[in-house]
Amino acid sequence: MYRFLVSLLGLVAGTTYAAPVPEVSSMNAVRNGPPPGCLTVGPAGQHHTVGAALSALGSSPSPACIYIAQGTYKEKVVINYKGALTLYGETSDTSSYKGNAVTITHTISDDAGTLDDSATLQVKSNDFKMYNINVVNGYGPGKQALALSADANHLGFYGCQFRGYQDTVFTKTGTQFFSKCLIQGSVDYIFGGGSAWFHQCDIRSTAPGYITASGREKADNSWLAFDHCTISGASGVNLKEKVFLGRPWRPLARVIYQNSDLSDVVSPKGWSPMAKGATPLFYEFKNSGAGSNTSKREFLSPIAAAVTRESVLGNDAAQWVDARY
Repeated sequence: MYRFLVSLLGLVAGTTYAAPVPEVSSMNAVRNGPPPGCLTVGPAGQHHTVGAALSALGSSPSPACIYIAQGTYKEKVVINYKGALTLYGETSDTSSYKGNAVTITHTISDDAGTLDDSATLQVKSNDFKMYNINVVNGYGPGKQALALSADANHLGFYGCQFRGYQDTVFTKTGTQFFSKCLIQGSVDYIFGGGSAWFHQCDIRSTAPGYITASGREKADNSWLAFDHCTISGASGVNLKEKVFLGRPWRPLARVIYQNSDLSDVVSPKGWSPMAKGATPLFYEFKNSGAGSNTSKREFLSPIAAAVTRESVLGNDAAQWVDARY
């Protein structure tokens, strides 16, 4: 049971709770109460849904935070706050997604109208961070159905899970940093034209298919970059040599896997065609594992060194990426 009580005095005065629980400052810690100043969501919180807490923030541009207590929240969440916003989920281990106790889930496809409309979590606000929350689109095969639409700059996702089937994570525009996250799907399940860095993430395929579909359309700075990640099949699924590292959704697709562990699920060909007339830039550098042999690769471009986080996210990355991760 999480350790926070909402007092009547706090509600009347506009404060979030009577006895703040300090935010952890180190990894491998339990988070079972709200950091100081956060709105609270849960059965004993100020709000029972994430959407209600977001509405309560109003139009203020001040930095804000929301703490979500253990539970499954069946709702579509749209982040459109004017200031810096952080969402914290209850967890038994802040350093990983494995102890997460909060899941936001939604089951809808692009039949909703657009890709963005299908997203369980849609982020339109710059300077957004999220810790230890699972985001799921339970639609399954047959339709594009997003767990996350990331459509802004300076977005950070730490110890989170993103689970879907087709088009799980849409890096639509802007810059995003994913660290120690699980991303799961089957078809083009990490895609888009934004610039995203995946650090120590577990990338898991649930069926034969394609991990990435880069939407880079012009010679800009956007990348999908995987650094020190693990690439494998979901638990209990036999996908030996049935998964492609990616295919070009747009003509100038650009993706790199570096310093990562590629299991035997990776096809010896590595990459697959998609967009007509595409001249993709697909790179692999100093990877290991049964699927890392590049002797039979197709569409692979040479590269002399690993890319840096700053080259993908910008020279200001250190200012908005959480250094603890």
